[in-house]
Amino acid sequence: MPQRSVPSRPGAREERLAMGLFLLLSPHLPPTPQPEPRDDLRPFEPVTVPRRNGTAPLAAVWFPAERPRGAVLLLPPWLVWGKAYFYLRGRLQALRAAGYHALILDFPGFGGSGPVQGFFDRDVEDGLDFLRQRAAGLPLHVWGVSAGGSWAHLALSRARGISGAMFEDVSPHLLEWSWRMTPLWRPALLFFRTCFRSAYRFLDARRHAGAMPLAAVTYVSGERDRGARPEDTRALAAAAGGRCRIVPGAGHLGAIKVAGEEVLALALDTFRRAEEAPRDGLSLREVESADCPAMGGRPHEARSVRL
Repeated sequence: MPQRSVPSRPGAREERLAMGLFLLLSPHLPPTPQPEPRDDLRPFEPVTVPRRNGTAPLAAVWFPAERPRGAVLLLPPWLVWGKAYFYLRGRLQALRAAGYHALILDFPGFGGSGPVQGFFDRDVEDGLDFLRQRAAGLPLHVWGVSAGGSWAHLALSRARGISGAMFEDVSPHLLEWSWRMTPLWRPALLFFRTCFRSAYRFLDARRHAGAMPLAAVTYVSGERDRGARPEDTRALAAAAGGRCRIVPGAGHLGAIKVAGEEVLALALDTFRRAEEAPRDGLSLREVESADCPAMGGRPHEARSVRL
């Protein structure tokens, strides 16, 4: 499957200025002490992820599986809890039960991670490098939620050796999310788009989705999500050549709450299918349907995915 070209990275000065404005326009998150993983999530190991630029490392937690078949990098949404977001809702338990190591990463400025140094896709790359070393020889996957999934697109379009990806509630463009959710900021957002054209184009996940060399990819979002709308989820799935599901009645970050078992099953099914992809260059993405059916007729009637 031919890879599509991706937008050029903006120059260092533009990236630095654009990231500063991006943070200024992002929802304010006060520094918040993050809780330790609960005892029922043991064993786990706090680790530090080196950064290629040599600045202060990123904080992360490693959750080993007993009989590993692969490893997954989990990227959190833009919430004060950072990586602690994944201590709930069963993702870790499902991954380990299926034989996957898990690495949860804190983005710069969250928890014990170092300061912001440009766009966060570089930090996703650092997390993937660490995962390759820790899980040498195993299939690698990514599970990104909301902003974490958006940044992952920018990194995965140039990464190699990643088998599959699961995305929840991902907006095709983080500034388009802000345009819809915070209309009072629209003059500043228009300034960003006008004055930082290269950066704005680079941040468009749709332009990266088609270049992600993944064997299988799945998108999930909520029917009532105004930031990552159903049509946005369909557009990303179509661009990536993957599949998607819309959860009736769910808002932003609500798909896992309304249809938790189905979301977990979709993720595990995606990783399994990626690992079973033919090794002759034919990707599962070439035969996957990009349609986007709802998970059942009502929230409590969501379909299960047979593993």
